Amino acid sequence: MTDVPMPRFPGDFTWGVATSAYQIEGAVTEDGRGESIWDVFCRKPGVIRDGHTGAVAADHYHRWSTDVGLMAELGLTAYRFSIAWPRIQPDGKGQVSDAGLDFYDRLADALLAHGITPVPTLYHWDLPQPLEEDGGWLARDTAHRFAEYATLAAERLADRIPMWITLNEPFVVTAFGYALGIHAPGQSLMLGALPTAHHQLLGHGLATSALRAAGAEQVAITNNHSPAWPATDGAADVAAADAYDTLHNRMFADPLLLGRYPDLSAFGVGPAGLDCVLDGDLAVISAPLDALGVNYYNPTRLSALPDSPLPFRMEPIPGYPVTAFGWPVIPSGLTEVLTLFADRYGDRLPPIYITENGCSVNDDVSGDGTMDDQPRIRYLDGHLRALHDAMTAGVDVRGYFTWSLMDNFEWSEGYHQRFGLVHVDFETQRRTPRASFGWYRDLIAAQRR
Repeated sequence: MTDVPMPRFPGDFTWGVATSAYQIEGAVTEDGRGESIWDVFCRKPGVIRDGHTGAVAADHYHRWSTDVGLMAELGLTAYRFSIAWPRIQPDGKGQVSDAGLDFYDRLADALLAHGITPVPTLYHWDLPQPLEEDGGWLARDTAHRFAEYATLAAERLADRIPMWITLNEPFVVTAFGYALGIHAPGQSLMLGALPTAHHQLLGHGLATSALRAAGAEQVAITNNHSPAWPATDGAADVAAADAYDTLHNRMFADPLLLGRYPDLSAFGVGPAGLDCVLDGDLAVISAPLDALGVNYYNPTRLSALPDSPLPFRMEPIPGYPVTAFGWPVIPSGLTEVLTLFADRYGDRLPPIYITENGCSVNDDVSGDGTMDDQPRIRYLDGHLRALHDAMTAGVDVRGYFTWSLMDNFEWSEGYHQRFGLVHVDFETQRRTPRASFGWYRDLIAAQRR
């Protein structure tokens, strides 16, 4: 970490943290909540490290008031969380749970009382299981069900919540959930998963209209984006990196911002495009956005993989420090992806929020019980400076949400990867702020002074 002072961000810059419902709430059978695909997936032997589940997680459903107090201590101006669809509609359609809506009602009011703007994400991967049994995101009807759910949430909360995020990381849902089978719902369809990308984007477009009709002032969508680096300068590796960029970045951003899909011929899709795209879909998907959420963790390095449905192979990125998760720490990649998007999309690019950025760190616990997570502090410091570099280069970035407020259920890794500014003892649910908590608190105070 450098001794050079952190550059000044704009006075109205948003400072936040991010979480998601299944990763922190627990209480999966309380107050009428229905089953999600993650509840079912976690029961499959061998899919989650050590057989962990999100059944209790960080027990935020019962301890939300304590957690809001921690956010107030940080001095946040916004909190990005997700609403659990099965808590609002246990079956994903039809019957509505007032108790579920009441929970988010109380949470929103408590946040606002502390001067923290709630920023809800409507879908952070916890699809109601009955919808998966009807086809999940492979089924076009799920997009329409999603819009109905968006209406229910906004009718209750849009009078107090200005900005809504429709989807979180649709690329990961398609790739990990439906193509590779390492996330819920655990399908291994490879390129047969491509319709889930379109149906998620269609759901976003339909939900955008529904949210605005219910009074939402601003609508955004969040995806994780990654610079694609060829492993060598050879033509085959450069083509592999281009193909990966198309699949990870452009297949989701181009329809939103340009109203068309990129050339998908590298994946066997002909000039007519995806069969699931109907007339009018792209107009719905490309309705103007008020903001674009970018989650950034690291670049991706690719080499060619001939005679494979996926024409690339991910390669290690040597020469950089790594997180406890083994991810390379490359802050300049954040500058790169933001300036890439500004160059690629020009005036079609709406204001950007960094909606996730953070790292897993192994705790260094001192004799007095404090946790001096200097690697996380260095990570955040470096990425915020890289973000400022992108802003100096002209990219319109309005806010930053670090991942995460507290340790949580980290999907297929269970509770083994700890991303929190706050340590959670999952046996006792005790919350202990780490050194990074104090660092972020002091940074926000200095920036807002």
